[in-house]
Amino acid sequence: MPSSATLCLRTAANLTKTSPKARFLARTFASSTRRCEINKVLPSAEEAIKDMRSNSTLLCGGFGLCGVPDTLINAVEKKPNITGLTAVSNNAGVPGSGLGLLLKSKQVKKMLASYVGENKVFEQMYLTGEIELELTPQGTLAERCRAGGAGIPAFYTPAAVGTVVQTGELPLSYNSDGTVKEYSKPKDVKVFEGKTYVMEEAIDGDYAFVKAWKADKLGNAMFRFSAANFNGAMGRNAKTTIVEAEHIVEPGEIDPAAVHLPGIYVTSVIQSTTEKNIEKVINAKSPEELKAGALGSGDAASKRERIVRRAAKEFKNGMYANLGIGMPMLAPSFVDPSVEVQLQSENGILGLGPYPQKGHEDPDLINAGKETVTLKPGAAVFGSDESFGMIRAGRIDLTILGAMQVSANGDLANWALVSN
Repeated sequence: MPSSATLCLRTAANLTKTSPKARFLARTFASSTRRCEINKVLPSAEEAIKDMRSNSTLLCGGFGLCGVPDTLINAVEKKPNITGLTAVSNNAGVPGSGLGLLLKSKQVKKMLASYVGENKVFEQMYLTGEIELELTPQGTLAERCRAGGAGIPAFYTPAAVGTVVQTGELPLSYNSDGTVKEYSKPKDVKVFEGKTYVMEEAIDGDYAFVKAWKADKLGNAMFRFSAANFNGAMGRNAKTTIVEAEHIVEPGEIDPAAVHLPGIYVTSVIQSTTEKNIEKVINAKSPEELKAGALGSGDAASKRERIVRRAAKEFKNGMYANLGIGMPMLAPSFVDPSVEVQLQSENGILGLGPYPQKGHEDPDLINAGKETVTLKPGAAVFGSDESFGMIRAGRIDLTILGAMQVSANGDLANWALVSN
């Protein structure tokens, strides 16, 4: 039986041989039945992944619990025959949710991620040799996904120069006795205009699971606030991109200027059926309450306050600043009201506002610490790849980070996953 595309071509060819009146009638008939319309909407997640193969590379959007394609992940968990996956995501989910489900079911053999600190199950699997881990700086991970989708095989970045990521001393996998089984490979280094850069290869996905706020039958997708995160870069990358949307609408109902992921990248669309969760609900408090909560008490609180007060002196009017989680987030509380600073959050917000009032939390509005936040008037939201592009290009005037230790030269030391 001929395909619908063949039928359309034959109809077009036959129209040239008919009278004007017949062509009018034919056009009316074809227009009313719409035999050739594009409809990428499938009835279920199970239908969308029915041909998914083992030993594939799976890209999963999301940041913490925000913008995670849980409906699709849950469907994969229910198909235990899909195994050996290489999963690429900012983080490895949490126990019982997101990619944490596929880790527990042993369907993932390797993770590419930037952060795994809140999944103790995954941490234990990595340190005992049950799974391989390629830790990648968050901005580099976003750019590796973006580059793969743009047909760029590799690029140079200043991130990770001089670290174990560059030198090839990062453990990829462990033996069951805790000894290192395999280390990462050293990366190529070049100097451009006197500055050292590391070469990173693009990531090529077989499948991408994307969470959208709205999607239409053509596959056009729209994200909401910080739920954009990695979803756009990953959705543009894979051979097969599946969008799960909270709202499926007709073509034209999404303003063309609001299409964040054009349908050309999307294979299919399914209805999202899972509830959105919030990892860390933080509500608005007085400056005194905020300080007491993060600074602690006693002598330690006094030392921490001195550090934060000194850091706050670095703010100047009109600056764009990026703040790390923990004590750095308190710095604005010590800034004079006459100084206006625009805060940037690397998960895709410029114009970060205060914590929300109780009852006004939004699961699509979180900061880099996965805490609930609000937006200031004039704020902008975007994907993680653009966010780190701002940082990498030097558009951010000031960054305040927390660290375990810092040397007189400014070298930072923080915690790392190591086997005992």
